[in-house]
Parts: sequence; structure tokens; C-alpha cells
Amino acid sequence: MLSYDIKDISLAESGLRRIKWAQSQMPVLKNIKKRFEAEIPLKNIKIAACLHVTTETANLMIALKAGGANPVLCASNPLSTQDDVAASLVQHYEIPVFAIRGIDQKGYYNHISRTLDCEPNITMDDGADLVTMVHNRRKELIDNIIGGTEETTTGVIRLRSMEKEGVLQYPIIAVNDALTKHLFDNRYGTGQSTIDGLFRATNILLAGKIMVICGYGWCGRGIANRARGMGARVIITEIDPLKALEAIMDGFQVNSMKEAAEIGDIFITSTGNKNVISKHDFLKMKNGAILANAGHFNVEIDIPALQELAVKTEVMRDGIVSYILKDEKQLFLLFEGRLLNLAAAEGHPASVMDMSFANQSLSIEYLNKEKGSLSKMVYSVPQDIDKEVAFLKLKSMGIEIDVLTDQQKKYLNSWQEGT
Repeated sequence: MLSYDIKDISLAESGLRRIKWAQSQMPVLKNIKKRFEAEIPLKNIKIAACLHVTTETANLMIALKAGGANPVLCASNPLSTQDDVAASLVQHYEIPVFAIRGIDQKGYYNHISRTLDCEPNITMDDGADLVTMVHNRRKELIDNIIGGTEETTTGVIRLRSMEKEGVLQYPIIAVNDALTKHLFDNRYGTGQSTIDGLFRATNILLAGKIMVICGYGWCGRGIANRARGMGARVIITEIDPLKALEAIMDGFQVNSMKEAAEIGDIFITSTGNKNVISKHDFLKMKNGAILANAGHFNVEIDIPALQELAVKTEVMRDGIVSYILKDEKQLFLLFEGRLLNLAAAEGHPASVMDMSFANQSLSIEYLNKEKGSLSKMVYSVPQDIDKEVAFLKLKSMGIEIDVLTDQQKKYLNSWQEGT
């Protein structure tokens, strides 16, 4: 009997319709799935996946199963699970899922552990919680693991730290670092879906508001551009002088958090770091300031400090809690400081996740082919995979590009010809 833990199996039909809609927007992954069905490159490979349980992820799991794999899925965030999608994966595709939207921390980690009970050959992560559990609490599984993949910036940071300390026990491919992932998923996907989440949560008018975006990486710049397009006055805070300079030259105002805290109407963190907005910042903020996070973990806003400052709290609407300070100032925290685009909305559009999950599926295939030959380190996605994904995406859009002639190739690879 299939083992799983989901909210309600009766939601499956709704989930199936939404999975099929997402599939219609994911032509690259659909193309890979067809090849997988013909070649079965992942025969009997057991995959433990800790990812956001969404319609797009469902299509990735379906593609992997079509290639012969036995995937087991759990959620990488307690508030990102789409319960109807989880139900459909179980009922229609017989894929074990351990995910319930809103589950507490104990249940969240229990789901990760139950996913690992499949004794995986490959791990798939979005934030490295699964890999961390393998290394800390499930070390008996390591000898059986060929390698893993990591989807997001936060996870890659953690894994590179493990590699640097010499504790990483198997190779990981940093899918996040593929150009066809972070240049598109992080920038266009996060940019659009974070603003979508903000609107769904608050229904505010963005035009004329001062939005402070903490971090000008690919996610931050995506949010900044979409916010500016909606009429917001955008301020960037940064610790990296090069990124700060780039933000200025892109036309944004750059301030320290100390300065920005006093004038911002909306604050969105997107750094992958801890306590980016702190107790001192809360004390300086205007009455009615809105706090939200677009980073993977809910540590970017110092929520314990906010709770300490508050004399009382009040639920304003679904996902919005008002923290009322001693001076009666209200600060509004959205969805517990968790990923706004997935907690309040549906995450990235399927068409951009198409490339990210194409990278995932091809990286899994690569790990299986190269098993035993890779060192215990974090690898970039092979360049030929990155280019194949871009080519397939262009092809699906009906776009042709030029190719180098033999003469041009010779010129680029020589030094004698000169001017």
C-alpha cells in the first residue's frame, strides 16, 4: 500500500486539473518527459525530493517517474504546499507525498524523515533541509546516495559551507546556479510572483508607496523592477558595494537599512541571510509598515524581536498579523515571514519553472550517468545542459537563432588574423 500523509485525498480532481494546466505551460519539461519515457534513463532510481509541492513540482515528479525513477516528495516550506496537488500526485500518479499546508515544525521535519525512509539514491532539495537531515540524523543512508541537486540560493550557500568544512558526503549539483535558472526563475519568476503574493495578501495600491527591498541579487532585482513598473518608489539596501552600485545605475535609490527603516511603507527581504530587519529597525518604522519576506527561510525578519516588542497582536485578515507596539504603532507581518510568493500566492509561473525543472531532470539524469566519478563537492550544472534547456525553450517559442559559420569559428579560435 502507498504510504503518504496529505490533507485530503478528495481534493485530487481539483489538483489534477491544475497539474494539467501547468503542464500546458511547460513545453521543455514535456519534451524531456517524452524522451525519458522512450529511454528510461532513471530505471529503479529512488529519489527523495524536498521541494515546494506545487503544480510545477508535480510535473517534475511525473517526468522523473516516466524516466523509470521512484520519486517520494515532501514539502520544503510549511506554507507552500498546494493540498489538492499533493492529493492528485497520490491518487492519479501513485507518487508518495508527505506534505500538508500549515503543518507545524515537528510535523514538517517528520515528513522529511519519512521521505528519506525510501532509502534514496538521489536527493533533491530546495533549501538543503533534506541534505542536512541526512548528514545529521540519517547518516546510515549516505553510502546508498549517488548525489543530489539543490534548487535555491539559500540551499547552495549552506551546501558550499558544508563543502568548505569538509563534511559534505556526496556530490551536489547546484541547479540554482544554472544561467537558465537564476537569470529567469529568480529574476522574472520571483519578481512577478512576489508582487502577486503582496497583492493577494493585502489588496493595497502599490503606486506611490515606498518599497524597501533588502538585497539586490537576482531575486531582489526582479522584485524591484516589477514594483517600479507598478508605480512604487523603490529603495534598495545592500551589503555588497558592487550590487549597490549596480542598483544605483539601474535607477534605484540605495540607502542603509537605518535610513530606509524610517521612510519605507513596505519592506521585502530577499537576501538568504538572518535578521536583515532587526529590532532597531522596527522601532524606527512608520505606523502601518508592512513586512514581508521573499527569501527561502523565515529568518530574514527578526520575528522573535518583533514579538518581544509587541504589547499585543491582532489578526487583520488571512495571513496578516498586526504587531502593536507600546506607542500603539502597528507593524503588519505577512504570512509568518515565510516565502510570500508561495505562502500568499501560487509561486512562480509554470512557464519559468519549466526551465528550472528541466535543469533538475537533466541534472538527475547526469548524476545517474556519472555515479561514482564525481567528488564530494558542489558542482555547477554542466554547460551543455544549460544550453540545451535554453535551446529547447527557444524552440518551444518558435524562435530560431543564428549559428557560427566555419569561418567565424576559426576566427574566434585563432590569434593570427588580427584586425
